Amino acid sequence: MSYVAALLLAVAFGLLGRWLLRPYDALGRRKPAPLASVLLFASIGAGLLVPVWRHARLEHRLDDVASALVGVPVVVHCQTAGDELFDVGGELGLVRSGADGRPERATLLKRGPCRRLAGYVRSEQAHPSRDQVVAVHVLSHEARHMAGTTDEARAECEAMQRDARAAQLLGADPAEARALAAAYWRDVYPTMGDSYRTPDCAPGGALDERLGEGPWGS
Repeated sequence: MSYVAALLLAVAFGLLGRWLLRPYDALGRRKPAPLASVLLFASIGAGLLVPVWRHARLEHRLDDVASALVGVPVVVHCQTAGDELFDVGGELGLVRSGADGRPERATLLKRGPCRRLAGYVRSEQAHPSRDQVVAVHVLSHEARHMAGTTDEARAECEAMQRDARAAQLLGADPAEARALAAAYWRDVYPTMGDSYRTPDCAPGGALDERLGEGPWGS
């Protein structure tokens, strides 16, 4: 979309530039300025840039949140509408591993979770939908992979203990953030597949990091 917008803006400025360079015809008569065409192409091009700008702004916000969760700079890519057309994977987020087997410090979040995160940021955060609760957790979960955790059950448990912090970084107050973390622990975690759950993820369990933000303490 950004390429189409740039092309339309280039056409608009090209038309205007051509008229400015040669405002008179061969007989010396002043040619009418192509204002209608310039405004049409420029307005469409500028309109197409608005979602591109919003997409970049959201990614920058998520970069900051994920970097705070990981403790080092990381990058969050949000899937575009075009990329979604060719996506056949069912995962909501993805962190690839490098040649050395270590997770990269970059993640791809699918378009659905990114759109729900955008909605969560714009909302008052007091009453998030289930999809928004899951989207905040997906960001937290992928942050754990970028931090180096490769096991899914461990990453899931570590993420749940940081969901409240993720929600606060996205704009929630402490009470709203704790409620979101508790909602995931209570309503979503029990429905996850076996590879994402472990009995060690419980208050006092082997994976309880006692951060004071665990969902079971919310």
